[in-house]
Amino acid sequence: MTKINHIYIIDDDPITVFGIRKMIDSVVQFDVITTHGNGKLAIEGIKNLQKENQKLPEVIFLDLNMPIMDGWQFLEEFISLPIKTKIQINIVTSSIDGIDKRKWELYNSKTHHNVTFNHKPVGKKEIIEIIKSS
Repeated sequence: MTKINHIYIIDDDPITVFGIRKMIDSVVQFDVITTHGNGKLAIEGIKNLQKENQKLPEVIFLDLNMPIMDGWQFLEEFISLPIKTKIQINIVTSSIDGIDKRKWELYNSKTHHNVTFNHKPVGKKEIIEIIKSS
């Protein structure tokens, strides 16, 4: 079983967060899962980890449509941070809009991080593939 130190789930839907956590529990060993209901709280958490010289999350599950700071705004700020390690960022969305897919391709090309695009609901098979990619 794969071992991950820190996983972030950024989603304002508690049912989605619960589902992702349950699937992660069944396929991955981990030390910490941190959840945030919007991108602003998540980016502040990452900045605090950096300031305290703590390990950043290795895997991030990111919803696009959230209040306060959405997934795209989070991603824009995240990729501008001075992070040398490669982080697996998994967009998890119910959006079927082609514009979102093109934006994902743009962000993926602008960063050294690995950004994937997944549709909700994310199943166990997708979780396994996401974790393998990290």
